[in-house]
Amino acid sequence: MVGWKRIVVTVGEKIGKEHLTYAQGASAELVAMSTIGISAGLGLPVSTTHVLSSGVAGTMVAQRAGLQAATVVKIASAWVLTLPASMLLAGVLFLVFRAMLC
Repeated sequence: MVGWKRIVVTVGEKIGKEHLTYAQGASAELVAMSTIGISAGLGLPVSTTHVLSSGVAGTMVAQRAGLQAATVVKIASAWVLTLPASMLLAGVLFLVFRAMLC
């Protein structure tokens, strides 16, 4: 809810070297919808932003428009770091709350 504008600009304008076309946007949205729907049906947790940004990157590669490497590296590192950072934060908060309540 807080960083929506930054996410929209990154997904729409900064992943590829060219601006997103209507066909690319529609393709990325259809793939995101399908992936999220299938994942929900299987009970798998997915991030809508991750799925959509991957779809946009796929359309850029398919069009041979090229990807902005710096943005792709930032997105990939956020994906990789999210799980361990969340685990660490949850563990620390659990220990703090348990110590406060006992």
